[in-house]
Amino acid sequence: MKASDEERRNDAVIIRTEGLTKHYVLGAETVRAVRQIDLTIERGEFVAIMGPSGSGKSTFMNMIGCLDTPTAGKYWLNGQLVSDLSDDQLARVRNREIGFVFQTFNLLPRATALHNVELPLIYAGVGSKERRRRAEEKLELVGLADRMDHKPPEMSGGQRQRVAVARALVNEPALLLADEPTGNLDSVTSEEIMAQMETLNENGQTIVLVTHEHDIAAHARRQVHLKDGLVEQDFLNEPVETSA
Repeated sequence: MKASDEERRNDAVIIRTEGLTKHYVLGAETVRAVRQIDLTIERGEFVAIMGPSGSGKSTFMNMIGCLDTPTAGKYWLNGQLVSDLSDDQLARVRNREIGFVFQTFNLLPRATALHNVELPLIYAGVGSKERRRRAEEKLELVGLADRMDHKPPEMSGGQRQRVAVARALVNEPALLLADEPTGNLDSVTSEEIMAQMETLNENGQTIVLVTHEHDIAAHARRQVHLKDGLVEQDFLNEPVETSA
């Protein structure tokens, strides 16, 4: 039996939120961090979430990353309604569906690049031979085949972030979520990391990038701007011109 048009559309969607809302109570004050956000992101998109401090982008990222639950509204990730899950259930979804890249790399300083990339597979119970194969594959993918035995202090900031990207990809996640991934890097290295992100996206990886830098967001295919907890703008980027 052929899939209906609606079923095909749903299969193409990786993130869907309906009325997603998050309020915090701080003493006598209620902070409305995210207010009634409706957003759809399709499989294979590269989306930058932007906004100034206090716009709600970090809170929104925490919810789509299954690190926090909404006060109200619904969130589907890869076809699963996750907004009502318990903390333990959210942890399992995170491990299975999402790869995280953070501004501060979050690498173990005394472990080699290879071991850092293997860590999610250790938690997933993957055997040592398969772990090594998959970790080596991802380090080769990010151009670090010759740095596998090096530890983070022996690497540049850009190399450390590439290790973090490899680690985020090693479980073959449906979604790569990058939170200010170039925040600790110089401009040249930032461009190198963003070129890596573009290549990953061209090869089919869905990426959601959280940033406040317009030049970084320009590498995405689409920008969603938040202001005061609401979507202010949602538009497609013009292709970035590269010099010959």
